[in-house]
Amino acid sequence: MLDLHGAMVAENSNDGEGDLLARVRAALPDAPIAVALDLHGNVTQKMIDNADVIVSFKTYPHVDMYETGAHAARLLFALVHGDAKPVLAWRQPPLLTHTLRSATAEGAMKRAMEAARAAEAEGMLAVSVLSGFSLADIEAPCISVVVVGDGDREQAEAVAERIARQIWSEREDFVYRSVPLAESVAQAAALAKDADKPVLLLDHGDNCMSGGTCDTMDMLEEALAHNLDGIVTGPLCDLQAVAVLMAAGVGSTVTITIGNKVESSAVKPRAPVAMIGVVRALTDGEYVISGPTYTGQRAHMGRAAVLDTGAVKLVVTEHTHEPWDLGVFESVGIDPRRARFLLLKSRMYCRPVFVPISAGLVECDSRGVTSSDYGLFAFRNVKRPVFPLDPHAEWKPTH
Repeated sequence: MLDLHGAMVAENSNDGEGDLLARVRAALPDAPIAVALDLHGNVTQKMIDNADVIVSFKTYPHVDMYETGAHAARLLFALVHGDAKPVLAWRQPPLLTHTLRSATAEGAMKRAMEAARAAEAEGMLAVSVLSGFSLADIEAPCISVVVVGDGDREQAEAVAERIARQIWSEREDFVYRSVPLAESVAQAAALAKDADKPVLLLDHGDNCMSGGTCDTMDMLEEALAHNLDGIVTGPLCDLQAVAVLMAAGVGSTVTITIGNKVESSAVKPRAPVAMIGVVRALTDGEYVISGPTYTGQRAHMGRAAVLDTGAVKLVVTEHTHEPWDLGVFESVGIDPRRARFLLLKSRMYCRPVFVPISAGLVECDSRGVTSSDYGLFAFRNVKRPVFPLDPHAEWKPTH
């Protein structure tokens, strides 16, 4: 039983999980292998060839991690005890989905997941729809359908085919169209008028859990340019800034540069942002997650500091860290409910916790390494044609 993500890329491998499973199979050729995957895994033929059971999350934001592991384990035990004969079938249309269109509560992804659940109710052992991680520059970082049938491969193939065709017919709905950052911030300002709760601005261009640097300052600079105040933002990752703030001490007024310090081949470098503010708090950056994602786990942001400029309170940390819990702010003495604007470097993980305390939500696309603008990235290894990079791409199943 392996708990994997599914989108591992290494310097020596474009198919981390496939290579790992092949090695496990070679070492234990007679052992049944079950795998639990993230919904954003990139499925490959090597993964299919070297696993007996594959089950992925059915939620994004991901709140069914335990249930997915239990599902995979049940099928593994059923195989071991001779109560089931798992057979795998899969399809992978040439479709690069945007992560913001993989939310399972709306749109085409919701309908695909409903089809998967219906097929399970009709007798399939497991049906998974994996949206893929499109920013992995591999041959096919595309959406996949993986079906575990019970002894009847032809039936499993038919289910995979049907759901994949449904997805392909709705391919436009898996594409996210970003608006200019200035428009997003203006929308947030309008939402905040007469609001008694904070407005969320989500910087999905610098999304922590997709590999963002958590140090791009585009969204904060645009917010300040629009004269927004009552801003709380973070965690911003800046090791140098934390060291300066720690040395200065609580209560000190400091002049400092923050952010825009991590270089990337995907985006043009920008100058760090100069700020003057008061150090309000210094902590070890640890807190316990209250849920619903990773409930009860102790989180570590590295050392953390709060800089208060008047218009904005910045939580600056030594490590990149997903704002999946109120604890990222409460652990440093900030009540996020009292902010006018909450600027978070997140796409989805923050939503189960922060949406209920907010007056509204605006998605903001900064020029970070996780931007939804595919035009920022040079795809060198992706097999073409592929939608939406190639709008006229066609798909004919090979099975």
